[in-house]
Amino acid sequence: MKVLILAAGYATRLYPLTLNQPKPLLPVAGKPMIEYVLDNLEPMGGIDRVYVVTNEKFTPHFQKWADDYKTSKLNFTIVNDHSTDDTNKLGAIGDINLVINREKIDDDLIIVAGDNLFSQSVEDFGKFCRQKNAPVLAVYDVKNLEEIKKYNSITMDKDGKITFFEEKPKTPTSTVTGIALYFYPKASVPMIKQYIAEGNNPDQPGRLVQWLYTRTPVYTWSVPGIWYDIGSKESLEEANGIFAKLKQS
Repeated sequence: MKVLILAAGYATRLYPLTLNQPKPLLPVAGKPMIEYVLDNLEPMGGIDRVYVVTNEKFTPHFQKWADDYKTSKLNFTIVNDHSTDDTNKLGAIGDINLVINREKIDDDLIIVAGDNLFSQSVEDFGKFCRQKNAPVLAVYDVKNLEEIKKYNSITMDKDGKITFFEEKPKTPTSTVTGIALYFYPKASVPMIKQYIAEGNNPDQPGRLVQWLYTRTPVYTWSVPGIWYDIGSKESLEEANGIFAKLKQS
């Protein structure tokens, strides 16, 4: 199994904190965000390579971090998408396609955003994905219809299969949202290439799910504990407080 961490954004809303440091390497309660991702993914087992896709500016930062990250037995490849700012970025799905093609990935693939904060292990996500052997989207209940407008709105059947998916809904009917944690079994990986080849929007990885669920069954898995999405200095400060308390408990 391969893991692909999305880390090619510029996080301009967090300036000046992210002027010279990529968002996934910003510390939360004393630990870089990306390490929360890895620490909670690693217990799944069977991960033989982790790809971190980033941009021209931050490739050296991630390479240094990977070289120094001695607490993990994981093997890293840092992939430079050669974008230099928001005007020439490839978009999240464009970056996924780039890594699949450049690294010749022909394996089960977990894709996760490098700024996802999980308070608990997602080991059971791996078990669920292996059991389904179909595309899986991790979901989280934000319990707020106004908040959901920033993300996406999903409805599922009794088996957890997606029956409706809308990116950035204007009138959401559900508070359950898909987060940037995805599983694509080996057989589904070529569909990512197809999505790009058809000229679809290469940004926002949720758009890929929105396109995919009408073509093949896509299942959902509920994230346990706390999931946190950091998009502003205020949310970063809030996360620092929450995760500092979790470390003490």
